[in-house]
Amino acid sequence: HDEYGPVAVPDRLLPVVLPEVEDYSPRTFDPNDRNTQPEAPLSRARDWVEVTLDLGDGPRAYRREANVMPQWAGSCWYYLRYLDPANETTFCDPVNEAYWLGPRPGDPRDPGGVDLYVGGVEHAVLHLLYARFWHKVLHDLGEVSSREPFRRLFNQGYIQAYAYTDTRGTYVPAEEVEEVSPGGYAYRDQPVRREYGKMGKSLKNVVTPDEMCEQYGADTFRVYEMSMGPLDQSRAWETRAVIGAFRFLQRIWRNVVDESSGAVTVVDTPADEETRKILHRTIDGVRRDLDGLRFNTAIAKIIELNNYLTKADRPVPREVAEPLMLMVAPFAPHLAEELWSRLGHASSLTYAPFPVADPALLVEETVTCVVQVAGKVRDRLEVPIGISDAELTELALATEGVRRALGDRGVRTVVVRAPRLVNVVPA
Repeated sequence: HDEYGPVAVPDRLLPVVLPEVEDYSPRTFDPNDRNTQPEAPLSRARDWVEVTLDLGDGPRAYRREANVMPQWAGSCWYYLRYLDPANETTFCDPVNEAYWLGPRPGDPRDPGGVDLYVGGVEHAVLHLLYARFWHKVLHDLGEVSSREPFRRLFNQGYIQAYAYTDTRGTYVPAEEVEEVSPGGYAYRDQPVRREYGKMGKSLKNVVTPDEMCEQYGADTFRVYEMSMGPLDQSRAWETRAVIGAFRFLQRIWRNVVDESSGAVTVVDTPADEETRKILHRTIDGVRRDLDGLRFNTAIAKIIELNNYLTKADRPVPREVAEPLMLMVAPFAPHLAEELWSRLGHASSLTYAPFPVADPALLVEETVTCVVQVAGKVRDRLEVPIGISDAELTELALATEGVRRALGDRGVRTVVVRAPRLVNVVPA
C-alpha cells in the first residue's frame, strides 16, 4: 500500500490465485543498458496487480507484490524432485528419498543427502544455504529421512578469459575486439581496455561449446577442459591449446583403427609383461584420480599409456585396447563408444565394469640405495627403481643413520643419483 507500506493478506482471503500470464519475455530489460530494470511478468497483469480489498478497515486500493516466487524456491528442492519426477500426489515418495538420500544403514553419524555436489562458490548462499534451510524444515516435518541435503561439496574453479570494456566501463563482445597495436585493443574502431576475469555472459567473453564442438567435436572440448588443471583451480582458456586434446584423441583412434583402410588393427595376441605392467599401473592411477576428482592427472596417465602404445609401433593387444577404451570413456564418451563397437561389442560400454588393476602387476622392482653423509656410508634403503630425486631425498634425510651422523648440524646440500645413491653434505 502506498501509504501504509507492506500489508499481509489475512488468512480468510487465502489462497491468492495467480493469473494466467501469456508473455514472460523481459520486454523492458536491455542487458546492454545499465539504466533499465527487469520487469516481473506478473506486473503486466494490471487487473490482478491493482486491486481493491477490504482487509478489515474498509475497501482500499492495494498493489500486489509481483515478485511472488523467486527462482530460488525451485532450486532449493529440485534434487528431491529428481528422485520422483512423475509423482503427481507428493513431491517425492518417502521410499525413493530413503533409498537415494537416506543415511547409510549402520552409520549413525551419516546425515544422508546427495553424495556429491559440484558447483561454483557463488552458490554458497544463493542456493546451498537456502537448500539447507528448506531441507531441515522438511526433515523436521517428517517429509525426508536425510538430515542434510548434500554429503560432500566440491567447488570447481572458474574458466577465465580476457574481457574488454569501453570508455563507459561497459563490456563489449570479446570476439569482435581487434588488437590494433602491441597491448592496444579496439572494438568497432573505438579503444577498449583489456582485463582478465571469469568467463561469463556478463563479461561478454564466452567461448561457446557449440563453437568448439563444431570445429573439434564434443570429445575434444571435454578432454581439453578436464585436462587444463586441477578441478578446484581457476584456469585460463586458450583456444589454440585445444589442438593438443584433438591430436591425443586422433592418436587413440590410430592405435585401434587403420586410417587408410578403416580396419581394426587390434590383435588377440597376449600383451608382453612390460606392456601389461604399464597398463595396470595406469588403471590403478586413473581409478585413484577419478575417486579424487583429479581429472587432469587421470588424462595425463592415459596419454602416457597411449604414447607408449604408439611408440611401440606394433598392433595393440585387445587386453590393452579394451581397458583403454573404458578409461577414456568418462572423458571422451563418443570416441570410446565408437571404438568399443568396432572392437566387436554389441552393447554399450556404459554397462561394462571399469577395469581393475591386478595387484601383482603393481609391485615395482626395487634397488638398494646407498645413503652417505660427507662421503661415508651411513645407511641403506630399498627403494622403487623409478623413485624421484625429491622422494629419495626425503627418505634419506629421515633415516636413523643420517640423523645420527648429522647431529646438531644442518644440511648444506644433498647430492642425489636416484635410485642408487644419496650423499648428504653437512652445513
